[in-house]
Amino acid sequence: MGYIVDLNCDMGESFGDYTLGRDNEVIRYITSSNIACGFHASDPNVMERTVRLCREHHVMAGAHPGYPDLMGFGRRTMDVSEGDLVNYVIYQVGALKGLLDLHGMSLQHIKMHGALYNNLVNDEKTYLRIVESAVKAFGDVVFLTLGTRKTAELKEACREKGIRVALEGFPDRMYTDEGELLSRRYKEAVLKDPETIAKRAIRMVKEKGIESINGRWITMGLDTMCIHGDNMESIEAARKIREYSRNEDVTIKPLCEFV
Repeated sequence: MGYIVDLNCDMGESFGDYTLGRDNEVIRYITSSNIACGFHASDPNVMERTVRLCREHHVMAGAHPGYPDLMGFGRRTMDVSEGDLVNYVIYQVGALKGLLDLHGMSLQHIKMHGALYNNLVNDEKTYLRIVESAVKAFGDVVFLTLGTRKTAELKEACREKGIRVALEGFPDRMYTDEGELLSRRYKEAVLKDPETIAKRAIRMVKEKGIESINGRWITMGLDTMCIHGDNMESIEAARKIREYSRNEDVTIKPLCEFV
């Protein structure tokens, strides 16, 4: 029957006169985009341009909310109450939803950013409250989270409630023995070689797992893979993933078509 997976990228991370990322290049290879919503990066004009870019290339759009941390790019943990987090997420997704509506596009998914993403992997209670609130506000959207044994169980529990969760893997990031992303504080955390990234991506899909930085096998079922489009190596890796997938019985398509 083959394998099916989505390929996503964090996008729209520029701000004012500052440009970050190579959105115009990586858009050719992905099926879904995670668009920054103004708290950790982006602004209304950047968001609108990114929405148009996705529409032009037939790429599905998702919201990428984070902590209100422009200076730290959303990678710093903040002491925020559960209620405040819910409001922060709804506020950010709502801003993107307005621009998507303007251009006749739908909101496919929601993926938290940076420290918020990592923290919620280990805080199921808060994650569920955010997810359930977002469903009330925005309807039937897909929620992305890191693919681990724990979140695989969460996915099944959410499915029983009619909530769609997609498990995500990162072929250009190293993993700890516990199956979490190795902190960017370590120089080994982000891989740069396109060939290595592409081969890891195919292996993650077909073998349903990946080796940790210490060689431990991490089992994971994946629905989507994230490529970081802020350097040429990642863009070349995305191209190679596309190339290799054709020879490895792997079909790349947006989440809305199979999750």
